[in-house]
Amino acid sequence: MQVVTRTYSGKGAKELMDVLEKHKADVESLLRSVKGFVSYTLARSGDGGFSVTVCNDKAGIDESAQKAKDWVAKNAGSTGVGAPRVSDGTVIVHLK
Repeated sequence: MQVVTRTYSGKGAKELMDVLEKHKADVESLLRSVKGFVSYTLARSGDGGFSVTVCNDKAGIDESAQKAKDWVAKNAGSTGVGAPRVSDGTVIVHLK
Protein backbone atom coordinates (compact mmCIF):
# COMPACT_ATOMS: atom_id res chain seq x y z
CA MET A 1 0.00 0.00 0.00
CA GLN A 2 0.98 3.62 -0.58
CA VAL A 3 0.21 6.72 1.50
CA VAL A 4 0.22 10.46 0.85
CA THR A 5 -0.20 13.34 3.26
CA ARG A 6 -1.20 16.81 2.14
CA THR A 7 -0.56 19.59 4.67
CA TYR A 8 -2.23 22.95 4.19
CA SER A 9 -1.01 25.93 6.20
CA GLY A 10 -0.76 29.68 5.87
CA LYS A 11 -3.11 31.95 3.98
CA GLY A 12 -6.49 30.36 3.27
CA ALA A 13 -5.73 27.04 4.97
CA LYS A 14 -8.30 27.38 7.76
CA GLU A 15 -10.88 28.53 5.22
CA LEU A 16 -10.10 25.48 3.07
CA MET A 17 -10.73 23.19 6.05
CA ASP A 18 -14.10 24.93 6.55
CA VAL A 19 -15.01 24.32 2.89
CA LEU A 20 -13.90 20.68 3.07
CA GLU A 21 -15.91 20.11 6.25
CA LYS A 22 -18.99 21.71 4.70
CA HIS A 23 -18.65 19.46 1.63
CA LYS A 24 -17.45 16.29 3.34
CA ALA A 25 -20.04 14.12 1.54
CA ASP A 26 -18.70 15.34 -1.83
CA VAL A 27 -15.12 14.72 -0.71
CA GLU A 28 -16.02 11.20 0.43
CA SER A 29 -17.72 10.39 -2.86
CA LEU A 30 -14.80 11.78 -4.84
CA LEU A 31 -12.15 9.80 -2.98
CA ARG A 32 -14.13 6.56 -2.87
CA SER A 33 -14.18 6.72 -6.68
CA VAL A 34 -10.37 6.36 -6.77
CA LYS A 35 -9.33 2.90 -7.97
CA GLY A 36 -7.55 1.10 -5.12
CA PHE A 37 -8.78 3.50 -2.42
CA VAL A 38 -8.21 2.17 1.13
CA SER A 39 -8.76 5.07 3.55
CA TYR A 40 -8.84 8.84 3.98
CA THR A 41 -8.53 11.06 7.04
CA LEU A 42 -8.85 14.85 7.19
CA ALA A 43 -7.79 16.67 10.35
CA ARG A 44 -7.53 20.26 11.51
CA SER A 45 -4.27 21.60 12.87
CA GLY A 46 -3.44 24.89 14.55
CA ASP A 47 -2.79 26.70 11.28
CA GLY A 48 -4.89 24.74 8.79
CA GLY A 49 -5.08 21.01 8.39
CA PHE A 50 -3.85 17.88 6.69
CA SER A 51 -5.13 14.80 4.95
CA VAL A 52 -3.85 11.23 4.90
CA THR A 53 -4.83 9.06 1.94
CA VAL A 54 -4.00 5.36 1.66
CA CYS A 55 -4.38 3.44 -1.59
CA ASN A 56 -3.36 -0.01 -2.78
CA ASP A 57 -0.78 1.38 -5.19
CA LYS A 58 0.97 4.49 -6.54
CA ALA A 59 -1.57 4.83 -9.35
CA GLY A 60 -4.32 5.33 -6.75
CA ILE A 61 -2.24 7.90 -4.89
CA ASP A 62 -1.58 9.78 -8.14
CA GLU A 63 -5.28 9.70 -9.05
CA SER A 64 -6.28 10.93 -5.59
CA ALA A 65 -3.77 13.79 -5.81
CA GLN A 66 -5.11 14.95 -9.16
CA LYS A 67 -8.73 14.71 -8.00
CA ALA A 68 -7.91 16.62 -4.80
CA LYS A 69 -6.11 19.34 -6.75
CA ASP A 70 -8.99 19.68 -9.22
CA TRP A 71 -11.62 19.72 -6.45
CA VAL A 72 -9.81 22.42 -4.46
CA ALA A 73 -9.34 24.56 -7.57
CA LYS A 74 -13.03 24.27 -8.49
CA ASN A 75 -14.62 24.48 -5.03
CA ALA A 76 -12.17 26.34 -2.81
CA GLY A 77 -10.10 28.51 -5.12
CA SER A 78 -11.52 31.63 -3.48
CA THR A 79 -9.79 30.74 -0.19
CA GLY A 80 -6.44 31.73 -1.65
CA VAL A 81 -4.79 28.63 -0.19
CA GLY A 82 -1.45 27.68 -1.65
CA ALA A 83 -0.32 24.27 -2.79
CA PRO A 84 -0.04 21.76 0.04
CA ARG A 85 3.18 20.30 1.36
CA VAL A 86 3.04 16.71 0.09
CA SER A 87 4.74 13.65 1.55
CA ASP A 88 4.27 10.15 0.22
CA GLY A 89 5.65 6.69 0.84
CA THR A 90 5.08 3.01 1.29
CA VAL A 91 2.92 1.85 4.20
CA ILE A 92 4.75 -0.19 6.83
CA VAL A 93 1.87 -0.68 9.29
CA HIS A 94 -1.81 0.07 8.67
CA LEU A 95 -4.23 -0.52 11.56
CA LYS A 96 -8.00 -0.20 11.34
